Amino acid sequence: MAGLLFALFAYLGFGLATVALALFIASPLSAGLGLPLHIDASLWPAPSPWLAGILDLGLIALFGLQHSVMARPAFKQWLSATVPVHLQRAVYLVASSVMVAVLIVLWQPLPATVWQVQDSFNVTLVWLLHGSGWLLLVAATFMIDHFELFGLAQPFRHWRNLPSPRDEFRTSWLYRYMRHPIYTGWLVIFWATPQMTAGHLLFAIGMSAYIVVGILYEERDLIAAFGERYREYRRRVPALIPGLKI
Repeated sequence: MAGLLFALFAYLGFGLATVALALFIASPLSAGLGLPLHIDASLWPAPSPWLAGILDLGLIALFGLQHSVMARPAFKQWLSATVPVHLQRAVYLVASSVMVAVLIVLWQPLPATVWQVQDSFNVTLVWLLHGSGWLLLVAATFMIDHFELFGLAQPFRHWRNLPSPRDEFRTSWLYRYMRHPIYTGWLVIFWATPQMTAGHLLFAIGMSAYIVVGILYEERDLIAAFGERYREYRRRVPALIPGLKI
């Protein structure tokens, strides 16, 4: 029962971290709400743009390393010496939530405007596109197994002494048309903004690069797990955009 409670705490904490990240990315809305921390605001700005850019790149790299390293089978095997398998996903969520908090608190703004949408109608369209990214991201987690993905199903089965399901390769809903709809949602979120500052652009480029690298590592693991079946799926279905070889 304690493990299930820990997993629930990790799930709720990750949900709060995701809301905080959403407000961090949607800087024009956050600025309008008077929030002190977002992509274009900091409590302790760096003394120079160069130093700010270096620190921001370091935060993006640290974010990518935490997410990629902890997701690899070798790390999970190492973690098994101290953390039961059914709680490893919850530990991953806790670490990810901490990393999001570090990113938000230490991020340095680069407020120079790269582009800005002025017309109110077009601004609304951009925010609708931004919101569609979040809708796609959340919906895609339920198209596989939301509670398995976010670490609640495993401790529940352990608590009730239920058998773990056999690993199966399934392509349901959007996964029939794109291999990584969650990543597609993130890309829309990163780039769809009516006001793109230099700091936001750096964030979008850095996170997009992480997604490309993340896909390479994730698909290597999937090929190791499912072999030719996943190779055939990869040949047939685009990674991010339906109908395109992307």
